[in-house]
Amino acid sequence: MKLQFFGKETAGLDTLALMAGKVLAATHTLAELLGARRADFPALAETMRQHEGAATAHFSTLLTTMRTSFINPLPREDLYALGRLLNEASETLTGAAELVELYSLDRIPPRAADQLEILARQAELTVTAMKSLNDLDSLEDYWLEILRLAKRADHTHRVLVAELLEAHSPTSFAKYRSVADQFAAASTRMRAVATQVGSIIVKES
Repeated sequence: MKLQFFGKETAGLDTLALMAGKVLAATHTLAELLGARRADFPALAETMRQHEGAATAHFSTLLTTMRTSFINPLPREDLYALGRLLNEASETLTGAAELVELYSLDRIPPRAADQLEILARQAELTVTAMKSLNDLDSLEDYWLEILRLAKRADHTHRVLVAELLEAHSPTSFAKYRSVADQFAAASTRMRAVATQVGSIIVKES
C-alpha cells in the first residue's frame, strides 16, 4: 500500500525540487571553475552567487507557502528542515567557489573533481526525490543510494586530504584543503536531506 499525504498540494515539493536543482547547477558551475583560467574566476564565482541567491529566494517562497497553505504536502517541520539543508548546501558550494577565486587556485587536483561528481549525483537524485515526496514508498532506494554516495564522498575526501598533505607546503595545503572541506560539507548536507527523508518514511510507515 502506497503511503500518501492528504491533499494534492505540491507547491512545497516543487519548490524543494527547484532548490535541489540549484545545488545541481552549482556543481556544474564549479566543475567549470575547476578547469577555468584565473581570468574567468570572478565571472564563475558570480554565477555561483546567483545560484545561491536563487536557492535562498526559493527557500523564502517555501516559507511563505508553508504559512499560507491550509494543507501542506508534508508536516511543516519536515518541509522547513529539507529547505534549510538544501539552502545550506548551496551556500557551502558558493563558499568553495569563492575560496578558489580568493586563493587563485588554478591547479585543483583531479580527486576534487571526483568529489564534485559525487555531489552532482547526490543533487540529481535529490531533485527527483523532492518531487516524489507524496509517494514515500518510492523513496527508500533514494535514501539508501544517497547514504552509499555519502560514504564514497567521505572516503574520497580522506584520500584527497592525504594526497594534498604529501604534495603541498603547509600554506598551500591549507588553501586546497579548505576547498575540499567545503565539498565534503556540501555532501554532508545532501546526506542530511536523505536522512530527513528517511525519518519521514519511518514516521509515516
